[in-house]
Amino acid sequence: MQVKRFFAADMRTAMKLVRDELGADASIIGNRRVVGGVELTAALDYQAPAAPARQPNPALEAELRKTQAKIASAQAELSTRSQVDAGKDRQLFAPAASFPLYSPSSSPRTQAAAATGAAGAGQQALDAMRFELHGLRELIEVQLGSIAWGQMQNRRPQQANLWRRLQRMGLPAEISKPLLERVANIAEPRQAWRMLLAHLSHAIKTPAQEPMDEGGVIALVGPAGMGKTTTLAKLAARYVLKFGAQHIALVSLDSYRIGAQEQIKTLGRILNVSVTLVDPGQSLTQALAPLARKRVVLIDTAGLPANDPALRMQLESLAGRGVNAKNYLVMASTSQGQVLKAAYHSYKRCGLVGCIVTKADEAASLGEVLGLAISQRLPVAYLTDGPAIPDDLHVPRSHQLVSRAVGLQAAEDPSEDTMAQMFAGLYQQPTQCVS
Repeated sequence: MQVKRFFAADMRTAMKLVRDELGADASIIGNRRVVGGVELTAALDYQAPAAPARQPNPALEAELRKTQAKIASAQAELSTRSQVDAGKDRQLFAPAASFPLYSPSSSPRTQAAAATGAAGAGQQALDAMRFELHGLRELIEVQLGSIAWGQMQNRRPQQANLWRRLQRMGLPAEISKPLLERVANIAEPRQAWRMLLAHLSHAIKTPAQEPMDEGGVIALVGPAGMGKTTTLAKLAARYVLKFGAQHIALVSLDSYRIGAQEQIKTLGRILNVSVTLVDPGQSLTQALAPLARKRVVLIDTAGLPANDPALRMQLESLAGRGVNAKNYLVMASTSQGQVLKAAYHSYKRCGLVGCIVTKADEAASLGEVLGLAISQRLPVAYLTDGPAIPDDLHVPRSHQLVSRAVGLQAAEDPSEDTMAQMFAGLYQQPTQCVS
């Protein structure tokens, strides 16, 4: 019997260390929280015959399912205990007259201190229990993910191969799963892949008419570094080349970034287009009033942190009835999936009508940005893939986006551990609807 301890920042990383060093047959016999992360104690019995890697184990799966039920029961008990402890705390702080056995030797200050100490100890116990439950849940998810991926490879190798190809494209698992379900009954691999890409293309929405041709007030929103100002320059130049400069105006809300307003003023001089600068606290409705006769008004916004109060004010002004702006989320395809999701949740409050995908020429994949557009039902209005103004701005079609995503897919298949972790993530993520 070989026993070893592993330290990592989180449970998933610790489990990977165990598998890499002791193999898939290692057993987790203990876990606890330590400074800077978690500690796992794993054991490996070399006397036991080694099981084939990634083989389905019905007995183990059944035990894991039972453990999941125990976790649910423990969580319910934890919730009930929290309510009981809260009731006890309220009794401890009740007036002295409500206690018939009140002792004169016990002062109110002593009672309050005792109650506070009891509440603190109870909270520590609850926190420790929550940590244990969370750690146990992660362990189960990792094991179930490994089992599910092993079963997929053994029972449905074609589906497993399609899973790998979609992961090479960078598509999120919650988008890949419903796509694969739609081609599960197609036996021929090439036909299944073509149909899968067709379903993916159908899931990506693009506007029926180019937004600039429709006119109106168009605002570009998103975090700093996504390419909003450069995209606005490309949109303005594209419009001027098609319709002239007299029917378009530029508005800047970005008074926070050094040189931002000078940049848009320079653009206005080059294109011979009027530029309006809106200072913080100034009414956007009043600033737009003199531009009512312009056919198109492009608004450049400031990329502010999600917790900045100025961002809330900016988004509320764009969502105002008097503005009637069509707000597009600008998303750099070089950004990580979590960054894109955070950006969407920060800016959706202003009412998004679509998105613009930028920096496609620098991206390693398009799967993550297209996955967010699909999951949040955001039409992809424009695609930019270079610095040239306005040549590197395109009105995309869904099949072109899919073709480009396939062309950018990674050369190598994801590792077995990566696929197992992805299947583990499916246990805690809702499946997206792909229409």
